[in-house]
Amino acid sequence: MRKNRGNSSSLFAGLARVLSPRGSFAMAKVSGALPFALRAALTMALPTLPLVLLGHPQLAFFPALGAFTITFERSLPMSRRRRLWMLALVGATMTVAVGLGSLLAVWAGPSGPWFQGVAAVAGMAAVAGLAKFGCDYAGLRGLGAVLILLSFAVTAEGTPGLADVLPHTALAALGAAVAWLVCLPNSLQPQRLQRLALSDALNAFARALDAAGPAEIAKARHQAVAAALRAYHALNESGGGEPDQSARPVYSADFVWSLLTDDTRRSTEDAEVARRLREQARVLADRRWHTLLPLPEELLDGSPHARSGDAVTPAEGAAATLPPLPPRTDAPRPLDRRTRVQTKRGGPGRRRAAALLPTAVRTAVGTAVAGGLALFLGVGHSYWAAISAAAVLHSVNVWSTVQRSVQRTIGTAVGLLITSAVLVMHPSSLAIICLIIVFEFLLEYVVARNYGLGVVFLTPLALLLSELSSPVSAERLLHDRVVGSVIGISVGLVCALLLVHGRAAERLRDALAASVHAADRAQRALSGTPGQRRFAQVQLAAASVELYEAKEAARGELRPSRVDPATVTAAQHRAYDLLGRLSHAMLRGEGQPRQNIRPPSHPDA
Repeated sequence: MRKNRGNSSSLFAGLARVLSPRGSFAMAKVSGALPFALRAALTMALPTLPLVLLGHPQLAFFPALGAFTITFERSLPMSRRRRLWMLALVGATMTVAVGLGSLLAVWAGPSGPWFQGVAAVAGMAAVAGLAKFGCDYAGLRGLGAVLILLSFAVTAEGTPGLADVLPHTALAALGAAVAWLVCLPNSLQPQRLQRLALSDALNAFARALDAAGPAEIAKARHQAVAAALRAYHALNESGGGEPDQSARPVYSADFVWSLLTDDTRRSTEDAEVARRLREQARVLADRRWHTLLPLPEELLDGSPHARSGDAVTPAEGAAATLPPLPPRTDAPRPLDRRTRVQTKRGGPGRRRAAALLPTAVRTAVGTAVAGGLALFLGVGHSYWAAISAAAVLHSVNVWSTVQRSVQRTIGTAVGLLITSAVLVMHPSSLAIICLIIVFEFLLEYVVARNYGLGVVFLTPLALLLSELSSPVSAERLLHDRVVGSVIGISVGLVCALLLVHGRAAERLRDALAASVHAADRAQRALSGTPGQRRFAQVQLAAASVELYEAKEAARGELRPSRVDPATVTAAQHRAYDLLGRLSHAMLRGEGQPRQNIRPPSHPDA
């Protein structure tokens, strides 16, 4: 009896934990949102506006789907080669989704709307699960799999002829190609990517210095380590750059990692240090610089106070330079491709794939149930229910599913009000495409800050695209979206609560073991060669990032992980301490003084 009572109390405690909507309205700090949003709007405009001006507004829908490829750029790695390859793969995936959806509609359409609906729901479930798994495995955040599902779903429920499949797919490929070309200038400038990666890392450390409270400090420190790891891989990409300049980016990454010291005191100078880090981040991110800049000397010396006349900004002219770094000796070689992939993924690929599989299955099941229920109830545009379910299930655990449900509910409600105000004016096709471009800009500008804000603009964007491709009455369009959203969000929540799994706990145990192993290797490497310290540092950073993400994923699931939180916290403390000691060892080995910039204290949980 006591055991049953304990199980019941544990279940209710788990429900209270995961059903809490805390954090749903939190605003994340994002750098570079404005230029990215401008590129996204340009990508949407280039392939769609000409078609509307030529009198083919119904065809503009397909390149718009391909243009959504640029949304993935935000989460792409800073490595030039992987960036271009992954963006091309995403564009091909979006194009294939449009082609497969059109082929399915051509095959199932003659058998009647009911058979076509059933086939579309089955296809959407498969696409949603595969897209969720692929995006999680590749580390593609944000809207991710939802856009791939959208490209498939809206074409699978259409009425194309066989002769239309190839033109529609080609138009989607055109939109994806435009997105790839818009991203190409940044990707062809490795030093630009290096500066952006280093700028992101400095901003992340500045946020860590400003953080207050255990949870905020833990999140900020995790983001700082992840940003430092991305900066390292971008700064050490081989190919391009002269040999005598190859030491600078490596040393800059050393400086970034050196902020991860295990100093438990808070310093009154933290605010000033954070301000100087943000100043340097702005300089590094400015497009008017054409070379990679080293960090200011006063920061390398550990003093947060600027000397008179040493502040450098782009406005002072292209001839201005920051104090040069001393030459390096015995610079270690960059990691080979195999090692870079392993350290980025944070562990064996097979175990990681197994940990991601349950959430992909959960997404597929939720998509199928929501789409099937909408089809059974006779709801028009039944794919809205499937997409809404996939959107709330495009998360890492039950708690984040609840967050997305709250955000999507409120965001959809506000977005429908905006759409109603637009449709009541009966805009022309040209006005609709112009509004779509504006909403695409607003979506990409705010979605990284808060998903709910993004849904506010995603809702009218998607509905106007639907109106452009197959016009229907405004009342029917809004009715279908409201009913579909209610069904999809409800089904998504139920699936998240019922499909309980233990993979999150297994992932946490594996990540904890990997962190301990990497820390032991780092401890031995302190007395080793610079190359050994570098290798141990990268592996330990990747292990600490995976440990934090695994801990957060397990904490938000209904089933407890049964891993002692104190053990996880101790492993995180040890990893951060060793990262700082490794960087200081390399800096002292190069004749540089020890850093004395104090980061925030470690969290208790």
